[in-house]
Amino acid sequence: MKQRIHFISLIVFLSAFLVKPLLSQQCVECHKKTTPNIVSDWQLSKHSQNDVDCTVCHGEDHKAANDYAVARIPTPDTCAQCHEEKVAQFKKGKHALAWTAMKAMPTAHAQPVAMMEGMKGCGGCHKIGLKSEAEIRALQQAGSGFGRASCDACHTRHIFSVTEAKQPQACQTCHMGFDHPQWEMYSASKHGVRYLLKQNKTLPETVAAPSCQTCHMQEGNHEVRAAWGFLAVRLPMPEDKQWTADRATILQGLGVLDPAGNPTGRLEVVKAADLARLTQEAWQAERDKMIKTCNQCHSVNFAKAELAKGDDMIREVDHLMAEAIHIVARLYNDGIIPKPASYAYPFPDLLTFHDAATEVEQELFVMFLEHRMRSFQGTFHANPDYALWYGWSEMRRSLKKVETMAAEMRKADH
Repeated sequence: MKQRIHFISLIVFLSAFLVKPLLSQQCVECHKKTTPNIVSDWQLSKHSQNDVDCTVCHGEDHKAANDYAVARIPTPDTCAQCHEEKVAQFKKGKHALAWTAMKAMPTAHAQPVAMMEGMKGCGGCHKIGLKSEAEIRALQQAGSGFGRASCDACHTRHIFSVTEAKQPQACQTCHMGFDHPQWEMYSASKHGVRYLLKQNKTLPETVAAPSCQTCHMQEGNHEVRAAWGFLAVRLPMPEDKQWTADRATILQGLGVLDPAGNPTGRLEVVKAADLARLTQEAWQAERDKMIKTCNQCHSVNFAKAELAKGDDMIREVDHLMAEAIHIVARLYNDGIIPKPASYAYPFPDLLTFHDAATEVEQELFVMFLEHRMRSFQGTFHANPDYALWYGWSEMRRSLKKVETMAAEMRKADH
């Protein structure tokens, strides 16, 4: 009897051992006809070399052309089966919160579906954030491409290449354009030029040249943080009284402080989306990491001085930004333009974006999300043209437009 039990157990074990490769082979044979490039990418991958086949990520239920809906949809937890540390880092970082941050924006629900869930606008990049499997499946059905399962935003399917994800071009698709032209800044900076010359073999492989990942993913850390965060606001307030007042005004424009300077419910959203460093310790930890990275090529004193220039630029543009915000706020308070019903306070809402009701409010949005961003990001990315002409100079021009439009509206009101 015992021998029979052992024999049955052996059969079960061998069946499980043999069935899985058979299923995988069936996947390959079918998909070579339907999606051949998916197969060829997988065959080039480390997954293929290490027997990580289709069933590991997609399960074993999908066996025929008409039952594709039962194929499992991978999530970061799927990747965590083998890459536990990297997924844990990712979940602690800002990229993991990208989907939540997009959904939290007041203007998000006013956009065409194609811009959001349709992946042709904000959702095209923000889908890197953590989502439920149901959300991922819905995005798949809507036709979304790379990144819907998060990890595949940088390690694109189905080759999932570490080498690809380490290249600065891996960041280019999302980190470019209107409000965050980091690719344009970096690729034209001396850092970026040297790296791209390494890639095309003009410079030898041993030449020192940082990529995006060198500075923002030190030692491969997938949290991807920066000291100032995306919006370049932080707590505690600075010792500089003027900067404190200017930053408070910007926080009011972001809706996280009310006109009296008290925290609002939106502050909790900013905290949850990790959009800002809210303690000196959190900010300093990220700054120290950056200095350590810079010190691979530069002296510590040089690195600190250069990063301080970026801090100074934020202070300077904050003053211009605060001045413009106050001009528009006074237009509300004096009844020159009506306060939109959706605004909780008689203060412009910088997160309304292009849905702002008047031209002067639209100019305020451009000033904040385009010109202010370029001023300090250009400085930190060592791109003088972006810092000056696309940033600081445009801030000054926008402020003048806001002043002129406000004066004309007041004149017309009398």
